[in-house]
Amino acid sequence: MTKPHEYYMSQALELAREAADAGEVPVGCVIVRDGAVISRGRNRREEKQAVCSHAEMEAMAQANATLGSWRLDNCALYVTLEPCCHYGKTPPCTEAILEQKIARVVIGSRDPNPKVSGKGAKILREAGVRVEEDFLREECDALNPVFFHYITTGLPYVVMKYAMTADGKIATKTGASKWISGEEARSLVHEMRHDYMAIMAGIGTVLADDPMLNVRLEGKKSPVRIICDSMLRIPLDSQICQTAGRYRTIVAYAGEKGNAICLEEKKHSLEKLGVVLLSVPSEKGEINLQLLMRKLGELGIDSVLIEGGGTLNEDALQSGIVNEVKAFIAPKIFGGRGGKTPVEGFGVEKVDDAIKLQLMRISQVGEDILAEYKVLEEM
Repeated sequence: MTKPHEYYMSQALELAREAADAGEVPVGCVIVRDGAVISRGRNRREEKQAVCSHAEMEAMAQANATLGSWRLDNCALYVTLEPCCHYGKTPPCTEAILEQKIARVVIGSRDPNPKVSGKGAKILREAGVRVEEDFLREECDALNPVFFHYITTGLPYVVMKYAMTADGKIATKTGASKWISGEEARSLVHEMRHDYMAIMAGIGTVLADDPMLNVRLEGKKSPVRIICDSMLRIPLDSQICQTAGRYRTIVAYAGEKGNAICLEEKKHSLEKLGVVLLSVPSEKGEINLQLLMRKLGELGIDSVLIEGGGTLNEDALQSGIVNEVKAFIAPKIFGGRGGKTPVEGFGVEKVDDAIKLQLMRISQVGEDILAEYKVLEEM
């Protein structure tokens, strides 16, 4: 039988998932009095464009209305993420909790920011509030991989996504790839594009497919589009360039080789169309993906979905920027030596040199299988 403690936090978890689906930082909160949930709240900062619309604030406001009182003594607050304690444009949640006399606070995840982690709980505890930490922490932490990674590293959380056949091909020997996955899987990909702040592809994908890389689902936002194009070969009449005024578009480049005048003219033409250019050269004159991630993090981009071909995927894995892999596996076999695979390049020589993955989830999406892996850090 489910314990009341777990029941209340599970409701907060559901609210946090609702927040994530709405494009908010996934935090949920419920307030309980005499064994009954009297209010529920989730992050609504983006929805309301209000910095104070944290989950706790939303739940406390609803509880005030329910009880007809600003005092919430004899109440317990369950929240999936440690309440904030720093002063910004508005007072922190910890201050509001204390002002409203909440007696007990149950916390799932600790604040990932090392500068403030544990401080919110400490402030509440020192003021006499009964505080319990790390309750259902594993489930709460799993809600926030993007947020936790970005806050602690300043780098985007990177997910590499691809669709392949049962024999590991992303295209036939002629290069045909539409469509490997089924309709349900392709619809889910548009949901994924909505979930992450940016989508990244290589110039090879742009030249071969002339994609839009947007979201074609009603009510869903399109991501920032990032194209890795070391020598600025992207055609000005491509769909990416022609819609740069409508969708935020970044082209990362490296090359200063060739005709400098022509390169400057191309840069000017791209910027005139609304494209943002980022110069991220490596010592070899190629795109430095680690430097690109640092610059994207500085621009406030907290997550990137890679939808590239085998070359970009290999570069991303070798550079160590990939945190997660999502592989759609279609019930088809292409065969042949000429068919491309999800990860190209030279490959490893020894089995022990393989990039190690940990299976997180496996599910069926229509006729396809979706395998989701965490990329393990090298020991």
